[in-house]
Amino acid sequence: MLGINQPPVAIEFTEKNIIEHAYNNNLIKPFIPTTRTGKTVAVVGAGPAGLATAEQLNKAGHSVVLFERAEEAGGLLRYGIPDFKLEKWIVQRRVEVMKASGIEFLLGVNVGVDISAETLQNDYDAVILTGGSTVPRNVPIKGRELNGVHFAMDFLSQQNHRNADKTGIKNHKGETIEEIFATDKNVVVIGGGDTGSDCVGTSNRHGAKTVTQIELLAKPPQNRAEETPWPLWPMQLRTSSSHEEGCNRKWALFTKEFVGDENGNLKGIKVAEMGWSEPQAGKKPHWEEQEGTEVEIPCELALLAIGFLHPQHEGLLDNLGLEYDQRGNVKAEANYQTTTNDKVFVAGDMRRGQSL
Repeated sequence: MLGINQPPVAIEFTEKNIIEHAYNNNLIKPFIPTTRTGKTVAVVGAGPAGLATAEQLNKAGHSVVLFERAEEAGGLLRYGIPDFKLEKWIVQRRVEVMKASGIEFLLGVNVGVDISAETLQNDYDAVILTGGSTVPRNVPIKGRELNGVHFAMDFLSQQNHRNADKTGIKNHKGETIEEIFATDKNVVVIGGGDTGSDCVGTSNRHGAKTVTQIELLAKPPQNRAEETPWPLWPMQLRTSSSHEEGCNRKWALFTKEFVGDENGNLKGIKVAEMGWSEPQAGKKPHWEEQEGTEVEIPCELALLAIGFLHPQHEGLLDNLGLEYDQRGNVKAEANYQTTTNDKVFVAGDMRRGQSL
């Protein structure tokens, strides 16, 4: 079924069963090319795009070196998605197959800092950038500087580091940051997507006092909306296992201000309800704050889970002299080649923007 006139038949579990059967029966083998092209390629960023790129280039017979500034490969699979959704041995077993196939992994190497962009271009026949969309979207309102307001990915990455007994927990810029715990706190997750859901589940495991997830948009319908027929992505309510574990979910709320105490610590968030404007002749209705609906929610930990803007420009990308599109992503031709350097290619979220 394609979900045109009936609910679709999901193939996810079929695919999972097939690959688990293959691993359990030793059917997954390293692919070692019989001949090599003599060409060397540097892939920068070992997330999903980088891993896929490296595997395909290796199969084509090129010699591939995969650079990653984190301690382990996997990107958001490793450091973003919580262990209760994706155990990391699943990621690592694929990495081990890739290593046995001849792909070299250089982990803990920050290209642009530890290795210059010039050295990379001189030492390799081609460079593929797959660093992802890593600059998080902010909420630049009053009180943003208060202790207790954090980006969601910093919170999630820290927990994955703890689970793996790793030290030196860093933020999206590679800077060491303070540890973030939800224990005994009123937690508010701003953003209703998958990352927000992951923050809910992690906060529950920390032993948060309360967990509330708020979303700017209206509550979606229980079933696929008529406005999003197949093959469009269905606009409908999604409830994860994290929500089922315990969470207050609120929709159509606008975050107005972070409220602090006398010591600079977060103690609450001012929010207001959103709704459609009153009809006016010659004007389209628009989504706006509703007067007289402002309230303050108790909160000692606010997690911003509202997506990412674009890749980090400072450092490697600026040093390569690359151009950016209107959204701040790396500008590329149809063949993934960057517009300013014919030796440099780009793939994944760094090129097209954040995406599942």
